[in-house]
Amino acid sequence: MKHTKTLILGSLLFLLGLMLTGCTTRRGDSSIPWSRPADWEGQIPGLSNPGQGR
Repeated sequence: MKHTKTLILGSLLFLLGLMLTGCTTRRGDSSIPWSRPADWEGQIPGLSNPGQGR
């Protein structure tokens, strides 16, 4: 009888864990192309477009 209760309790805890860590869907994904760097990335700060603004 004790083994049966332990098995049932273990099964319930396992199922509860599955419900809490289940798959999710991503809603509200943005359309920003993260694979393409921005225009300002990879430049030395303060030296972009020399001669402009003077």
